[in-house]
Amino acid sequence: MNGEKKFFFLRLNPPRPDFPDDMTNRERGIMQEHIEYWKPYLNDGTLIVYGPVMDPKGTFGMAVLCVDDEEQARQLASHDPAAAIGSIDVLPMKAVIKQVS
Repeated sequence: MNGEKKFFFLRLNPPRPDFPDDMTNRERGIMQEHIEYWKPYLNDGTLIVYGPVMDPKGTFGMAVLCVDDEEQARQLASHDPAAAIGSIDVLPMKAVIKQVS
């Protein structure tokens, strides 16, 4: 490993297109756990950005990770509580990052 970080796009595919509008109480609880799960990674710089994407075909979740390798990205995704109710795609990406002040 050359020590250079790699970037990955995560797409959280919900169980149905209207998911944000008709979540059950159980699903809402899981999504709260999902938000809490990612907070430490946002704070330490592993997670660059995340949130819902309001696609007219169906809202989905996205995240951009900065990690050592794909295995780390997949491990983080697999431990996301939201993986219990939707699938998560992990895709390598090229990224140009501007530091936010």
